Amino acid sequence: MPYVGRFAPSPTGPLHFGSLVAALASWLDCRSAGGRWLVRMEDLDQPRLIPGAADTILRQLAACGLAWDGPVICQSARLVRYQEAVEKLKTHSYPCACTRKELEDSALAIDGSRIYPGTCRDGIRKGPAGRPRAHAVRLRTPADPIRFTDRVQGTLEQSVEREVGDFVLQRADGIFAYQLAVVVDDAAQGITDVVRGADLLDSTARQIVLQRLLGLATPRYLHLPVATNHAGEKLAKQTRAALAGPDDIPAALQFLGMQTPAGLLAKELLEWALSHWDPACIPRRRALPVTP
Repeated sequence: MPYVGRFAPSPTGPLHFGSLVAALASWLDCRSAGGRWLVRMEDLDQPRLIPGAADTILRQLAACGLAWDGPVICQSARLVRYQEAVEKLKTHSYPCACTRKELEDSALAIDGSRIYPGTCRDGIRKGPAGRPRAHAVRLRTPADPIRFTDRVQGTLEQSVEREVGDFVLQRADGIFAYQLAVVVDDAAQGITDVVRGADLLDSTARQIVLQRLLGLATPRYLHLPVATNHAGEKLAKQTRAALAGPDDIPAALQFLGMQTPAGLLAKELLEWALSHWDPACIPRRRALPVTP
C-alpha cells in the first residue's frame, strides 16, 4: 500500500521547536518512502484557537522546505462526518452528565492518572426540578487490552477499560473529542503512517479501539520523544518556546539522532536528511531535553 503520511497541528499558535521536530520527522519518513504528505488543521476546539495561527504554521512549513500534497483539510469543516461516527457508535456509547467537579471528586486514580469510574453507565441523573442535564457522549470501553508495536517505542499494551475508563466522544458543549475526530480523519484521508510526539502515545490504544469498532484500518505508528526544556516541561507557548524556522532544522535533525554535516544550506540539508533518514536512530525515549 502506498505510504500516506500527515502533519496535524492545532492552530493555537505558531510552530515551535517541538512541533517542527514532529513535522520534519513526519515529512522525512513519508518522502523517503516516496509517499504523499498531507497537512490537516485540528481546529475543533474553537475557544483555544489563535486567529491567523493556521496561516502562520503553513508559512513556517513552506519556509522550512516542508511542502505538502493537496489541499489543507480543516476539522471544523467535517462536523457532519464526526456526527455520523457518533451515530455508528450508538450501541457502544451512553450519555454522561457528570460535571468537572463530580469527575474530580469521584475519578479513580492509577499511577497519577484519573480514570472515569463509570458513574453514568446505567443512566444519567436528573438536574434541578427533574430536568435532564446537558450531557457528553462516552464510549463504553471493551475489556480486552490493546497491544500494538510502535516503530520507535516498541511493543506496548494498554487496558483502556482499566487505565482510562469510558472516554468522551462528544463533549456536553457539542465539541467532538480529539480521539474520535483523528480516527475519522485518518481513515478518510487514507493515512497509512502516523508520526507524532510521544505525548500522544497513551492516546493510541483509544484510537485503535475506535478504529476496530468503526471497521477502519489501523495505521502504523511512530512516536517521537517530546522536546522539553531542562525543567522537563514540554516546549509550548506556556513555556515560552521560540518560533521555529529554517535555522532550527540542523538542531531538529540532531534531536532525531542524525549526525548532520556542517556547511550545508537548508535545502541541501533536507536532501541529505532524506537520503540518510533512519528511524532506528531516533532515541527510544518519551521525552528528551533540547540542547541549548
